[in-house]
Amino acid sequence: MRDYVTDIEAALTASFCIWSLLILSMKRVIEFRINDEYSGKTVAQVLKERFRMSGTLIKELKRYEDGMTLNGSHIRTVDTVKNGDLLCAAIYDRDHGTVVPREIDIDIVYEDMDILVVNKASGMPTHPSRGHFEDTLANGVAAHYIKNGEEHVFRAVNRLDKDTSGLMCIAKNSYAHARLGEEIKDGSLKRKYMAIVMGAIDADGTVDAPIERESFIKRKVGASGKNAVTHYVPFVQKRGCTLIELSLETGRTHQIRVHMAHIGHPLLGDWLYGEEDRELFQRQALHSSFLSLIHPVSGEKLCFKAGLPEDMKDFFF
Repeated sequence: MRDYVTDIEAALTASFCIWSLLILSMKRVIEFRINDEYSGKTVAQVLKERFRMSGTLIKELKRYEDGMTLNGSHIRTVDTVKNGDLLCAAIYDRDHGTVVPREIDIDIVYEDMDILVVNKASGMPTHPSRGHFEDTLANGVAAHYIKNGEEHVFRAVNRLDKDTSGLMCIAKNSYAHARLGEEIKDGSLKRKYMAIVMGAIDADGTVDAPIERESFIKRKVGASGKNAVTHYVPFVQKRGCTLIELSLETGRTHQIRVHMAHIGHPLLGDWLYGEEDRELFQRQALHSSFLSLIHPVSGEKLCFKAGLPEDMKDFFF
């Protein structure tokens, strides 16, 4: 009996050690060659101004011997740098996540060491939840990472409802996730959507109406809600519906669905905010068609487009 227990303890210990190695192996090293603009400044100033790192993340860097290095040697945040120095910051992910990896077909639009952009299919939940533990985008992305020999936590930057198709950005590390979250707040990360709405819309318009929670799932326009602004442009009308393009100034939950229902033009197939008619359309007719962002590390502006999915094209064309 003792040998059996000892074997179990040994197996658990080995398993823990393996996970520890995996956790510590999740490292992204960001390099920056100091130029005239930053020469003479402290490491803390460079990290905050050039990398726009938060005080919390800088404290996290201090936990590791190689968290901050200058020309290959450990350096403190109060030390100064000079022109030509190579400053490196090692971003560790100590949280390995709990998503079960599953082989799921994913349409990858772009990928590098920091971000992954996918064209999500309709009917695919973003995160695991009750009834959807192993068929979500997170499960598929986890399997994709493992296939490529990578280990990352699943971090969605912009989230799409289960039935909404289109472009989604996923951050591969905590630094990229934090930076892109700031872009959503300051409007640097831009999104456009295509939708089919009920009724005829003949002119461009804007919905400026605060959104508040009505129930655990549903939202509504209400005076005590958070500021929400949606712009729309009509393209074509057919079968009593209008194909429109929408751009957002804010990113509230269900914003497009709530705003269009509020002005009397709910999305086709939206059972929550309109009328469900499975014979007419199988889901809410909403597609994330355009995404632009400033890369969190390189600073390069990236733009992505995704054409209408087949079900929305078939309805009109």
